[in-house]
Amino acid sequence: MAGQRKDKMELRTLILLKKKGLSNRKVAQIMNINRKTVDSYIRRFKVLELDHAELLAMDDAKLHDLFTEDDQTEKIRYEHLSSQFSKIQHELKRPGATLQTIWQNYLLEHPDGYRYTQFTTHYRKWRGKVKASGKLEHKAGEKLFVDFTGKKMAYVDRITGEVIPVEIFVAVYPCSQYTFVKAVASQKREDFIDCLDSCLRWSGGVPQAIVSDNLKSAVSKGSKYAPEINKTLADFALFHSCVVDPARPYHPQDKALVERSVTLVYQRIFYPLDKQTFFSLKELNVAIAEQLVLYNDYLFSHGGSTRRSQFIDLEKEYLSPLPVSTYNLRYFRRAKVQKISHVYL
Repeated sequence: MAGQRKDKMELRTLILLKKKGLSNRKVAQIMNINRKTVDSYIRRFKVLELDHAELLAMDDAKLHDLFTEDDQTEKIRYEHLSSQFSKIQHELKRPGATLQTIWQNYLLEHPDGYRYTQFTTHYRKWRGKVKASGKLEHKAGEKLFVDFTGKKMAYVDRITGEVIPVEIFVAVYPCSQYTFVKAVASQKREDFIDCLDSCLRWSGGVPQAIVSDNLKSAVSKGSKYAPEINKTLADFALFHSCVVDPARPYHPQDKALVERSVTLVYQRIFYPLDKQTFFSLKELNVAIAEQLVLYNDYLFSHGGSTRRSQFIDLEKEYLSPLPVSTYNLRYFRRAKVQKISHVYL
């Protein structure tokens, strides 16, 4: 940096004076230092985009790590690091990945690179700009969001000519946004379990948790804090060594991604099939499966990847293996013993 480098105490004094609104020239006069030295530190403050209160709240070691002697060296190092931000963001989606471990690997390749404080500060500032919406970061293989669409599709009974409406099940792996869609006769327990089973076999693995809406086929008794899971669904989850984690009622942000996916399903599956007539549920599902291939292979606008490629490259390896046998649907009832010692179901 231009001029003489200041020690930690003088640096704090400089920050305090700037916090009071003094000019760089006035600060240089009070501290009896070269104005170019003050200018160089202020440029660094602007690059870091940290306000004076944030800087003063840091301990001496962290504050010291934020500054280097050579502006040109700093520029080169930052340009190299900034080119890695997207890769770091992608890496953090892997289970167990932390900024600490990523920084350690970065330092092995670049021994003269940033210390941990600078590394995390620069990354978090970049992430704050590209993630201003507060989007949640999802870990690979962690969750599967499931829901039914509000709108229905239909097929025609060949014999009676009756138009039979059907429910549309949608499941999304939030990390890769890989999506599964299936038509079923109803939202009843049997159809819901069949959809989940079909989805897991279609994706070839089991996530750590299934996040459902508060459907009657999923939740026996709703609650903001401790909903009671339907016993059949709980048994299905136990069979597959995962858990059921219902979203909170009246909190659509808990499953915003699947809500967004439902909208896209309307656009890219419902609409293309709207003018076609189907004569069985099986025939409808075949058409849906064809559109689903196109949907999952659709290129994201923000890059050259697709839902399928992200699932294969990032998420699939973190899914647990499927059970060897197939789940058999079970029903649970509470038995009552009458006074005459008879059991009543």
